[in-house]
Amino acid sequence: MRDFSITPQEMIASFWHNRKLIKTLVKREVVGRYRGSVLGIMWSFFNPMLMLAVYTFVFSVVFKARWNAASDSKTEFALVLFAGLLVFNLFAECVNRAPTLIISNTNYVKKVVFPLEILPWVTLGTALFHMMISFSVWLIFYIIFFGNPQLTVVYLPLIMLPLLLLTMGLSWFLASLGVFLRDVAQIVGIVTTTLMFLSPIFYPLTSLPAQYQRILNYNLLTPIIEQARAVLIWGQVPDFSSLGLYTLLTAIIAWLGFAWFQKTRKGFADVL
Repeated sequence: MRDFSITPQEMIASFWHNRKLIKTLVKREVVGRYRGSVLGIMWSFFNPMLMLAVYTFVFSVVFKARWNAASDSKTEFALVLFAGLLVFNLFAECVNRAPTLIISNTNYVKKVVFPLEILPWVTLGTALFHMMISFSVWLIFYIIFFGNPQLTVVYLPLIMLPLLLLTMGLSWFLASLGVFLRDVAQIVGIVTTTLMFLSPIFYPLTSLPAQYQRILNYNLLTPIIEQARAVLIWGQVPDFSSLGLYTLLTAIIAWLGFAWFQKTRKGFADVL
C-alpha cells in the first residue's frame, strides 16, 4: 500500500502542484451552489446582509448592547459586529463541512491518483470567496457612513494568515476523523455554535471581568477577531510579535492536522 508523506514540505508542495485543480474545483463548487436559483450568486450578498440585520436588531435594539459606551450608533455596532463575523464565518464554514468532506466524495477515494488532501483547500477557497464578498459589503457600508476606510486595512491579509493555517489544520483532522466516526459532524456543529458566543463577536473582550477575559484568550479565534477588528475599525497597527508567535503556533497545528490526515488516509477505502 502506498505511503503518503507527512512532511511540512509535502503539505506546501501538494497545494502548489495541485493549485490549478484546486482553482477549478473551487469555481465549480461556487457556481454549483447557486445553479438553478433565480438570484444566483447574488445570494452570497444577501445572506450576510440578512444575518447582519438580524444580529444587529437583537443585540443593539432588543438587548441594547453598545460597543462604545460613548456612542449610540447602531451603524457603528453593525460594522463592528460584521468585522468579527467575517473572521468567524470563514472558520465555521470550513470546520462544519470538514467531517463530511471525504464521505461526500467517495468516488475520489477509489481513485489512487486523486490528491484527497486538497479537498480542505477547496472548501477554504470557497469560504474565502464568500468572505471577500462579505468584506466588499462591509467596505461599501463603511465608506457610505464613515468615509474612507482606515489605512491599516492593508494588514488584514497578514492577520488572516494564522486563521487560514488553523482552519486547514482542523479541517484535515476532522475530514479524516469524520470517516471513522460519523458523529463528528453533529459534535462539530454544536461546538462551532457554542464557540460563536464564546468569541468576542457580539461584545468587546474588555467588557468581561478579568477572569473571563483570561478564559476567552484560550479561544484561538479571539486574537484573530480582536486584531482584525483593530485594523478594520480602530486603525491600530497589529502587534507583530504576538502575531508572529501565533502564526508559528497555527502553522504547527496545520502540519499536525495534515500529518494525521496522511497517516490515516490508507484506511478510508476500507471504511467507505
